[in-house]
Amino acid sequence: MFGFLFRVLKFSHKTQFAQKLLQKAYTTCDMSTYNKKGLALGEVINSLNSYANITYAASWDNVGLLIEPTEPKNISHILLTNDLTEKVMQEAIDIQTDMIISYHPPIFKALRTVTTNTWKERIVAKCLENKIALYSPHTSFDSIQGGVNDWLTSAFDIKESYPIEPGEDPRIGMGRYCTLKNKITVDEAVNLIKYHTRLDYVRLARAVNSDGYVSKVGLCAGAGTSVLQGLSADLYVTGEMLHHDILDAVHKGTSVILTNHSDSERGFLKHVFAKKLSDALKNAVAISVSVQDEDPLKTV
Repeated sequence: MFGFLFRVLKFSHKTQFAQKLLQKAYTTCDMSTYNKKGLALGEVINSLNSYANITYAASWDNVGLLIEPTEPKNISHILLTNDLTEKVMQEAIDIQTDMIISYHPPIFKALRTVTTNTWKERIVAKCLENKIALYSPHTSFDSIQGGVNDWLTSAFDIKESYPIEPGEDPRIGMGRYCTLKNKITVDEAVNLIKYHTRLDYVRLARAVNSDGYVSKVGLCAGAGTSVLQGLSADLYVTGEMLHHDILDAVHKGTSVILTNHSDSERGFLKHVFAKKLSDALKNAVAISVSVQDEDPLKTV
């Protein structure tokens, strides 16, 4: 429905009526907050760091405030997205957001130029032209309690769960190793993951010489190969793994469920983080979740 509405309205989005409809379609909270004064960018960043301090991110990651407008501007409308593509960038402009929180950092490797030659450069330019701040939490959200990996874990009825790669605080770290309250079949696990992620399809590799039951699960949102490799479990759940790593897993008695990379992460923003952020900012900022954001891979 929202995709259809966007196609109908995108040619007339500059009108006041179309703007109201677009804002209603895109926004997960009461848009009465949209006209409020909002909060200073620093206050929003402090709330984000209180929720998931960027020191919890992996050392190789690029997280935090990535783009800051040169002129101070209060933040009254935030757009959440898993990936900041050009479609999402246009969406942010159309609904007049002041800030984008992109789970994956669109600026990862250093940019040598900011021109119109590549899509990432164009996104940076449009953020600056439209005075839109850009923040990326990525693996800091993966690590924390109640973050992306815990959201993925909640597909199952869990007895206990802990990080596969814990940090100084043993409750915080990459991946999750879980014991289920009750043993389930691999097919039941597939259905639970599909329901939890709202996906029609996932990919399944069944373990060799297994009884087909699951009681121990290793989970890692995104690309889980390096985190899950060698972990003794009945099932791995992640977004993507390399072919030969999957072969190794199934021959060691571990089934594998793959959702596509960002489909293992995306639901967290809509079903968990949007409300948490709105509450943390005391409803002073309108929070929208992108409807243009989607995994580039589709089963056809």
